[in-house]
Amino acid sequence: MNSLISIVIPAFDESERLGDSVRKILTFIRDEKLNAELIIVDDGSRDNTAEIARTACAEFPALATNVIRYEQNRGKGYAVKTGLLAAKGDVALFSDADLSTPISELYKLVKPIQNGEYDVTFGSRALDRSLIGTHQPWRREQGGKVFNFIVRMLTGLPFWDTQCGFKAFNLQKFRPLLQLMKIDRFGFDVEFLYVANYKGLRLKEIPVRWDHCEGTKISVFRDSQRMFNEVRLIRKNAKNGIYD
Repeated sequence: MNSLISIVIPAFDESERLGDSVRKILTFIRDEKLNAELIIVDDGSRDNTAEIARTACAEFPALATNVIRYEQNRGKGYAVKTGLLAAKGDVALFSDADLSTPISELYKLVKPIQNGEYDVTFGSRALDRSLIGTHQPWRREQGGKVFNFIVRMLTGLPFWDTQCGFKAFNLQKFRPLLQLMKIDRFGFDVEFLYVANYKGLRLKEIPVRWDHCEGTKISVFRDSQRMFNEVRLIRKNAKNGIYD
């Protein structure tokens, strides 16, 4: 794994757990002797998320790190896009700040891209549920299954888990597509996969280890309708030629 890997972490009000996550990632990079950079994007946090990130990064002065902050909260999708545009690597991986998928699962997603087998790889909790350690609350888990069923019906994507926060990209092929993306919040995962598939990139859903972490920013009641509306918007955009 000689080519540079960019690891992107979107973060919003993550001061309580981001420091530990940054240290785990940078320790992994150091111990595995990875040629990698870490990019943390503070999505307009109201707390000291950026400061916490910079402090943790400073403990590893030999490693390449970058903390990006902007003042207005724009959404997780916007933060991921910002990180991918800033990435210097040939392959980029974005991970949720809580590391619900351990960073050691990185190899499962990055190697197939580096080997030229796929262009976009993404973690899945649905393909091998034995890899789930701590499950989500029942209502959220069932809601996720319903959401992914709707995604399959509305988009035609043949995947079982579009929302796992652990995805990797061949940046040479994927970065030019970012200008087509219109969704900045939770529906961005679906749009990423839809546009990549529409443009003929090779996608692979890969089972990964995963544990539910408390402190999620997603509300089943508040965000479900928004996510459904965003999936409908993707379908509308496709029909209107927005992604052509």
